[in-house]
Amino acid sequence: MDELEQSEKLARFEAERGRLFGLAYRMLGEASEAEDVVQDAYLRWEASASVEVPGAWLTKVVTNLCLNRLTSARARRERYVGPWLPEPVFTDGSVLGPLETVEQRDSVSLGMLVLLERLTPPERAVFVLREAFDYGHREIAEILDLDEAHVRQLYRRAREHVGESRKRFTPSLEQQKKIVERFLAATLDGDVVGLERLLAEDAVSWADGGGKAMAARQPVFGRDRVVRLLAGLARHPRAAGAELEIGLVNGEPAVVVHEAGVLTSVIVPEVVGDRVVAVRAVANPDKLAFAARQKM
Repeated sequence: MDELEQSEKLARFEAERGRLFGLAYRMLGEASEAEDVVQDAYLRWEASASVEVPGAWLTKVVTNLCLNRLTSARARRERYVGPWLPEPVFTDGSVLGPLETVEQRDSVSLGMLVLLERLTPPERAVFVLREAFDYGHREIAEILDLDEAHVRQLYRRAREHVGESRKRFTPSLEQQKKIVERFLAATLDGDVVGLERLLAEDAVSWADGGGKAMAARQPVFGRDRVVRLLAGLARHPRAAGAELEIGLVNGEPAVVVHEAGVLTSVIVPEVVGDRVVAVRAVANPDKLAFAARQKM
């Protein structure tokens, strides 16, 4: 292959990189793993002969690389210290593709990525390709080397596993931001009454420290207990020196925490209607590495 052909091949891959990363991230829930998958796909692309439909070829390669990794990833997560949450990604750019609609934002929300953990690897692949990228059943069958009837069955099962827990009403992005701002202000002020008004009665808090950062190792269930947890965090000595701001993470407004210039936590309140129904906090420094690089 001459230099011109190599240049053209690299340019073609770069045109697909963002979509491929978005696919791998939705499949794996880990930005660092998604980066590795995309790099592996590039090496295969570089070594490939003439490809008739590059986008389809690359989608098939990335999907299968992710399927291979999901089995080992599940085993690692079973040994994980405390609750496992996906790696947060700042989405004020286009790193995960367009997030203009509620459906597009929902496809990368931490809540949805947690729900996808319930699925088998093939179910997850079918669901992501169909819901997030609008592939038809026949196209998905070709990507996964399955018959179309089997793909339809996998999709139906995936929707059954995920559908019952999906949000009934998601407010606009602007409404979500206002609620998260009120949530942050009430937490910092130790406003117990304000937090009680914001949190749903059955609110849940998850914290992912991975054994490497201070975090509750069990979920906290119920509004009263979550309020006490939040009030306690606000009184912690470290809180006084922390810098907090609202950022867009996985398509949702989130509380971003820096200490001495280092990203130490990302807290994502899940808003349904006018209430916070869940709080997911990622503090494991390994899980924050990708997000930290985004802001460099």
